[in-house]
Amino acid sequence: MTSPLDATDLRVRLGGESVLAGVSASVERGEFVGLVGPNGAGKTTLLHTLNGTHSPDAGTVRVDGQPVGAQSSREVARQVATVPQETTLSFAFSVADVVEMGRTPYVSRFGTTTPEDHEAVERAMAAAEVAAFADRSVQSLSGGERQRVLLARALAQETETLLLDEPTASLDINHQVRTLELVADAVADGRAVVAAIHDLDLAARYCDRLLLLADGAIRAAGDPASVLASDALQTAFGVPTELSEDPTTGTPRVTAVTGDSPSSSDEEQTTVDGE
Repeated sequence: MTSPLDATDLRVRLGGESVLAGVSASVERGEFVGLVGPNGAGKTTLLHTLNGTHSPDAGTVRVDGQPVGAQSSREVARQVATVPQETTLSFAFSVADVVEMGRTPYVSRFGTTTPEDHEAVERAMAAAEVAAFADRSVQSLSGGERQRVLLARALAQETETLLLDEPTASLDINHQVRTLELVADAVADGRAVVAAIHDLDLAARYCDRLLLLADGAIRAAGDPASVLASDALQTAFGVPTELSEDPTTGTPRVTAVTGDSPSSSDEEQTTVDGE
């Protein structure tokens, strides 16, 4: 079966600098792939290239087997939906209006929506738990609530693939978990998801597979435990790390280690994050 999203040997240069240098990646239906790595690794550029917003200098992105470059933006938007990191919306749109924007790829050139469009919006708002805010201005919502509205907009597109750029950035732990639980529900429904996630512990908890991106290339790929235990992780972030098991979730937990040795009494540990 054809992968819903597949990229081969992507190379991108911005401002004369190499940002992606031969990146290949794919995601299957019902799979949650986490994109992790330090700041400036090229994660956002990769997501923009995967959804067709940015054209690579070399390499190919295929959506359901067809090259993105050979399709219109409308066609791509019916197959791939993106949830951006930025949750600022300039106008006082209602929540329902924002979620309805997800139906844009299906609306006729006369701007007429159908009962099917309205049903898709209702389903998306219910799934993202924002139906209670339908008539409120998005500007009146908290950051976590706005993030769920943007996720609802993406769900309303009814695409096979979701791309998320740091969906938990700047959110408190409650909204981080709620957001990723909603994404996990979409995966359970059969969607393919690729998400840039800065918190390695959350990535390990929710993702089926991780791709470690550093210096524009994939340095490690596989299940969370193997990627987080790899020497490539320490090299990418430039700090020694220890891998343990979270006693509550049973998933891998990464700790940055400072001091003379991991066993020193004055050891300082912090969670390793990357934008």
